[in-house]
Amino acid sequence: MANKLKYLLILLICAFAETGFAQVVGNPRFPGQTPNDPVYSRDTSRYRRTKNGDSQNIDSIRKREEGRKDSIVFTSKFIKVTSERLLMDSIQLFPLDTGLVNFENYSPLNQPRNPKISLGYTGVSQRDLLFNPRKTIGFDEGLHALDAYMLNPQDINYFNARAPYTLLSLFSSLGGSVEQLFKVVHTQNVKPNWNVGLMMNFNGSRGYYSTNGILGQNVSGFNFGLFTWYHSVNKRYNLLANVLFNNLKAPETGSILKDTIFNSSGSSFNKTGEPVRLPSSFTNWKSTGIYVKQFYYIGHIDSLNNGKAGNKNVLPTQRVAHTFYFNQRKYNYLQNGLDTYGAFPDYYFSAGRSRDSLNVLHLQNEFSYSFYLRPKSAKLIRNELKLDVGLIHDFYNMSQFVSDTLINEFGQKQLKPSRVQNETFQNITLKARLGYRFSDRINLDADIRQIVQGRNFGDLLYDAKLTLAGNKKAGRIVLGAYLQSSSPGLVYTNWISNHYIFNNNFNNQKTTNASFNYINDALQVDLKAEYFLITDYLYFAAQPGGIDATPRQYGSSVNLLKVSLGKNLQWRKLHFDNYVVYQKTDKADLLRTPEVYTFSSLYYGANLFNVLNSQFGVSVRYNTAYTAPSYAVGLGQFYNGPDITFTSYPIATLFFKATLQRTNLFIQYDYVNQGLFSNGFYTVNRYPQMDKTLKFGVAWTFYN
Repeated sequence: MANKLKYLLILLICAFAETGFAQVVGNPRFPGQTPNDPVYSRDTSRYRRTKNGDSQNIDSIRKREEGRKDSIVFTSKFIKVTSERLLMDSIQLFPLDTGLVNFENYSPLNQPRNPKISLGYTGVSQRDLLFNPRKTIGFDEGLHALDAYMLNPQDINYFNARAPYTLLSLFSSLGGSVEQLFKVVHTQNVKPNWNVGLMMNFNGSRGYYSTNGILGQNVSGFNFGLFTWYHSVNKRYNLLANVLFNNLKAPETGSILKDTIFNSSGSSFNKTGEPVRLPSSFTNWKSTGIYVKQFYYIGHIDSLNNGKAGNKNVLPTQRVAHTFYFNQRKYNYLQNGLDTYGAFPDYYFSAGRSRDSLNVLHLQNEFSYSFYLRPKSAKLIRNELKLDVGLIHDFYNMSQFVSDTLINEFGQKQLKPSRVQNETFQNITLKARLGYRFSDRINLDADIRQIVQGRNFGDLLYDAKLTLAGNKKAGRIVLGAYLQSSSPGLVYTNWISNHYIFNNNFNNQKTTNASFNYINDALQVDLKAEYFLITDYLYFAAQPGGIDATPRQYGSSVNLLKVSLGKNLQWRKLHFDNYVVYQKTDKADLLRTPEVYTFSSLYYGANLFNVLNSQFGVSVRYNTAYTAPSYAVGLGQFYNGPDITFTSYPIATLFFKATLQRTNLFIQYDYVNQGLFSNGFYTVNRYPQMDKTLKFGVAWTFYN
């Protein structure tokens, strides 16, 4: 009996085993499994099959898949950024910077290492506080008072965005319209190798001394740009293009009448009601441009990954490039009403109405060829030769208008635009750039540009730079030198407007420079010494005590030594960032800049509530006293007027800034120490700067 039970048990086990193997016939797999994946099965024999059971199973799986959230979280790692300069020799991409460094210094007037003097607030005429000569040659209008607010082709960044990227930024004074700036940047990839984007900037700042009801006293700045970057799949062909539009309106009031505004006895109760010399006078600059740059890599293409995934640099051996640039610029000055308080030295066409206009049409074509000779192994960075040669053709049409009293066909007098000069000319420039890399630590670069034919024949710029790099602890040394000869700007030589007429024949201004720069990222040290020798220096000056700004040229040489030092210190979470500049010249009466300038920022970094990466502290900027320049209304020039020197005190700002997920924000109290040493300050004669102001800023970032 026991043996029979044993055989019966074996038969039952075999029967159940057959049933189990029958359920895995055909090698069933779960969704997403490949034939090489292991097979996982479960016994489903206890479930009763229904007629439409297969469709119900499919529906339940689909519902589960559709209800599942996207597991990809887009961050700044999906966005790479570059520029035309970084694409000059190879395709280089860098991560997007979303940090807090310098976030609170949003205004172009208050950059720690490039401070400016101005007529009072963001959006009005400005000039560098420190000595920074322009390194350009060729035709120049000589008008640069609003350059800091212009959007140019070289300012555009290009992106490779695996996810749509949007940045919205708002900077404003709290509870008022003293400063108001809004910026928008949006970009996305149409295809993996084609990116498009747009950017817009709005400036509606009004300052303290403007009357809201008079539009001529309010800033209205608008910049708009469309940009695109396309490269072929094999990365041989690249195209950079942008369309830019600028419309900048800046008031030119001639300053307020009360020059004692900061005296305790003569302070103002309502500064927006202070009368100005020219209540309806403003400058309006407009610029429209189309920029297209194409380059194609010929021959063998190397690639260098630098050990970082997704950061591959394409290194060509030959390149041909063409650049097309069309630009239409209009500089307008409008005055309505009589010059009751003597803001102008004189008038030539109309006593109470100015419609001065300068129109410049610029058409440029540039052709270049580049040759790169490097070792066969891209990892071996030594004995690398780079040679660029090119030709630039610039075509200009320049015309100038004034508002004049004309006689119409009926014999009646009418105020109409009158063209006072018109000129068409061109320049042909030869350029060459030579680079030789002895090793990854020694690099020599030389850049040559010279105008060989045209209106500005003889202009040249020869620039050379030698880089000597050690290890990370030793840092690197950059030795530089350049020689420049540039033609006088149009405003210095041939200018016709309602209040200023010039007809001069000046020599080219020549600048010789030598520099030494030591940079150590590990020690956070940046030391730079520069020597300038300037011959035939061009500037504007007036008769002693006068306002008749007139272009002049100093025939002898001017010497200037400029030493700057940047050093950042850190102890645990406490940071102390510093930047100091020392300038010494033998012609301080011509180059009206301070001898010493400093900027220091002391702040503490903390992670509040484990989510808010924040910094709070104080920054102080200071410059020694200097003879302040004056400003010529209607001409847009800072000039050497009355010899007035204002006392100088530190300007302190309390700030708090933080990052919360994808949002950067700050709140700061600018000029918090007003009233401690003085009630206010000047940087330009007669133009008071802003009072203490509570400001805030926020930048929202979106990646999808």
